[in-house]
This record gives sequence, C-alpha cells and structure tokens, in this order.
Amino acid sequence: MRRGIYPGSFDPVTFGHIDIIKRAAKQVDELIVGVLNNNTKTPLFLAKERVKMLNEVTKDIPNVKVIAFQGLLVDFAKEVGATMIIRGLRAISDFEYELQMAQTNHKLYDQIETVFLFTSEEFSYVSSSLVREVATFGGDISQFVPPYVVEAMKEKTNKGEYKKNE
Repeated sequence: MRRGIYPGSFDPVTFGHIDIIKRAAKQVDELIVGVLNNNTKTPLFLAKERVKMLNEVTKDIPNVKVIAFQGLLVDFAKEVGATMIIRGLRAISDFEYELQMAQTNHKLYDQIETVFLFTSEEFSYVSSSLVREVATFGGDISQFVPPYVVEAMKEKTNKGEYKKNE
C-alpha cells in the first residue's frame, strides 16, 4: 500500500490546502493529513479542532485520514508506515525552505521521499495567516475557506480579536 502524509498546521485549513489534499489523494492509496501539534506555537485552533475541521472538509475523499501528531515528521511517518511526504508550494520562495526540510527528513529516514505539488494558481496567494488576519479585522474570508471553517472562525473571533484557547 502506498501511504503518504500531507503535514501542516492547518490553522485554519484553506481552499489551497484542500486543493493539495484532493490532488495528493489521487497519487496514493491512503493519504494521511498530519495535523502538527507544535507546543512552541500558540495556534488559533487546538489540534483537536483542526482535526475536526479537516475531517469535515475531507469527508468526501474516501482515502484521506486525519491524524494529529507532534514531534519529528519522520517519526510520525515511521509510526503510520508512510513512505512519501507531500508538500505544497505556493511560490518559488517556499522552495528553499521546503528543499532543506526534504533533505533533512531524507537524511533522518532514508525510506521517506518528499513530493512537491504546486498549488493551483487560484490559491497561490492564500495562507492560513492571511485568513486569520482578514478575519481579525472582520473581513470576508468565505473566498479563502469552506463555509464550515468560516463558522469556526466566527466562533473564535470576537469583535476582531481572537478568543483565547482554554
């Protein structure tokens, strides 16, 4: 079985992420969307909330499984039996960092390969941080994220300020 991982923080998941998920799912038998739980960052959404959002927006893609993880991606890959990491590239500026990560991951675990998918042109400028910023100032984010995520963002914002996770 060919198993791949599409890792990220997905805080929140955007149409760009969903585009990569749909395209990556066609390349593998099973695609695991790995939701990074990074203790050094303070995300808007808790990992379990991001998993719930991703499960909702990928429910129609039968070979996608969403799992939260922490620690090294290569350790997670070994744990789930993945041999491929899928990364999305929005612009050439993403490539230098992603190349360094791909080479490091391969050095740490030589059974893993990284495959890059370029984000579709209509989503090339969209990022989770852009969505959070627009939402903070009360802007319409419906062109960047699915309706389910719009509602989740509304619940997390209050008069332009993020509510603190508890």
